[in-house]
Amino acid sequence: MKSQPRILVMGAGGIGGIVTAALVEASHDVVAISTNPEIRRAVAQGGMRVRDGGEEQTVAAKIVEDPAAACDRGGGASAIFADFAILAVQPPTVEEATRSLLPYLGPKSAVVVLQNGLCEERVAAIVGAERVIGAIVAWGASMPEPGCYERTAAGGFSIGRLGDAGGEDDVPLRQLAAMLEAVGPVTVTKNLRGARWSKLALNSAISSMGTIAGEKLGPVARVRRYRRLALEVMTEAVDIARALGVKLEKVSGTIDLDWVALTADDRAARASASLAAKHALLLAVGMRYRRMRSSMLSAIERKRPPAIDFLNGEIVRHAAQLKIATPVNAAVVETVWKIARGEETSSRATLDRLCDRLNIG
Repeated sequence: MKSQPRILVMGAGGIGGIVTAALVEASHDVVAISTNPEIRRAVAQGGMRVRDGGEEQTVAAKIVEDPAAACDRGGGASAIFADFAILAVQPPTVEEATRSLLPYLGPKSAVVVLQNGLCEERVAAIVGAERVIGAIVAWGASMPEPGCYERTAAGGFSIGRLGDAGGEDDVPLRQLAAMLEAVGPVTVTKNLRGARWSKLALNSAISSMGTIAGEKLGPVARVRRYRRLALEVMTEAVDIARALGVKLEKVSGTIDLDWVALTADDRAARASASLAAKHALLLAVGMRYRRMRSSMLSAIERKRPPAIDFLNGEIVRHAAQLKIATPVNAAVVETVWKIARGEETSSRATLDRLCDRLNIG
């Protein structure tokens, strides 16, 4: 690869905007792609306004409508390929975005999957597994208005390859790790599947609760019954991962989902030291990400499909294949889709009705 890789960032929402701005600041050759004309207009007129830790700066980033505008820079038939294509779109559009990249990928191009859920396999089916790098995002961001990006939680990335790939001689993986250090600390995992399932379990709890309640995570995490709902969601996810033979990794190196999952004794006890410790951990997670607002909620507000089928829906889908019941995650999926269709509202009342339905006190 060239000493200065050409990078495309597909998507200029909260995560894509922060990644693009950080890479531009680190003097990388990066172009963001957004189909949203309001975002493109705002960035063209005033740059990317980035808020982080109470400070705001403006970054003069380039943003265009599609990969052709970024890759064919007057080269005609000899199109310029992207060395790295970073997928920062919402999960429901990840396959469409990936297909749009195909004409601009060379044989050694790497496609980087930032989406929550289990999207690496979907992307690999389109571009080939050898091109795919998974990047698990351990931080939060939002876009309060077009062209304005706010980092809502600190953290970095865990990156890796599907299967057993990703050794010391994996040049693209090492290049990506070095580049993403501009955004946050990067670790390389040899167990991407285990890391993804752990993050899936956590995201399925916190993102769905925020979507149903219509609030940021902090206030929701303070309510004990909502934390118990989160524990039930994660426990079902852990059960399915174990049934699939997945060895779970700690989230951000600290949150052990095997330990967090409720045991039979936890469920039988009204109160116990084990339950208290698990609630305390979830409260701490809620406080760390207290300013985080669910991207699913933002999608619903913008009349776009929520990513629920890529989070809790993945748990339900795998459970059905294994013939294992996951009633809590199934109820969460149903509730979020009702909100998306306008049959329910995002509110604590809706979240309370869900808890009542599941007998969670």
